[in-house]
Amino acid sequence: MLSYILRRLLYTIPVVWGVVTVVFILINVVPGDPARLMLGQRGDPATLAKIRSDMGLDLPIYQQYFNFLRDVAKGDLGKSYRSNEQVTTALLERFKATFRLALWAIILAALVGITAGVISAVKQYSAFDYSAMIIAISGVSAPVFWVGLLLLLAFAYNLNWIPGVGYGDGDWRYLILPVITLGVRPAALLARITRSCMLEVLSQDYVRTARAKGLAERVVVGRHAFRNALIPVITILGTQISDLLSGAVLTETIFAWPGIGRLEVEALINRDFPIMRGGIIFMALIFLVANLIVDLSYGFIDPRVRYD
Repeated sequence: MLSYILRRLLYTIPVVWGVVTVVFILINVVPGDPARLMLGQRGDPATLAKIRSDMGLDLPIYQQYFNFLRDVAKGDLGKSYRSNEQVTTALLERFKATFRLALWAIILAALVGITAGVISAVKQYSAFDYSAMIIAISGVSAPVFWVGLLLLLAFAYNLNWIPGVGYGDGDWRYLILPVITLGVRPAALLARITRSCMLEVLSQDYVRTARAKGLAERVVVGRHAFRNALIPVITILGTQISDLLSGAVLTETIFAWPGIGRLEVEALINRDFPIMRGGIIFMALIFLVANLIVDLSYGFIDPRVRYD
């Protein structure tokens, strides 16, 4: 397994290089002068030239690119144009709030989605199966911003049961609505994929043999069927985790949640290019790490998977 991990880590190097290169190109083709954005429209030419020189913007584009690669390799993503804060520091501070939100959202999605998918498969064509799949299709189809605004309107403003927006100094009540909003789509996806995989496994000969031997249904479903249906479920779960951890932009914006997604939106509005490119690189690294963890988990779930 160690050799497999090392190979995967080596494969990530060209991926990260590609992401960094694309980010550099896209940011540099966006109209606007960063030095002018920092000074405003009334900045004098001498000060403007000094800032451009300090930021390395007066260098040839290829030199800027190599300097950017060097800084990223050292873990230096630059400083924010507006706050002069280190981008790495800003991202790590916001990541705490995003991680808290994503953790509870994926726990909710896994509990609801996988449980609903297993029950739907075991009780195929029952009232529960039809109801769960209708709800799952609705959850996949419903836009996140629509779900969030609907929950805000219903529970925060009309009924006044739950606080609407903000972080609330960590108060758990502020988590409820954004967690539900963020967890609806992953729960729906997990329910559908779990049901599909379970139905395929339950039709296999070894499951029929286990039932013919007189094993209890919970043993057949839990030990023989569910574990063998987990590979695709874990794949979907891993992609959803990386998606949530990289920053749920719409959810964090709707609920004024101080996470990476909202930070990126603010950077886009304010044309804070270092925050924008740093956030994209940070999200790409999260996806790479999450995919590696998912791949490694296959061997623990299914002993037939080998990494040699």
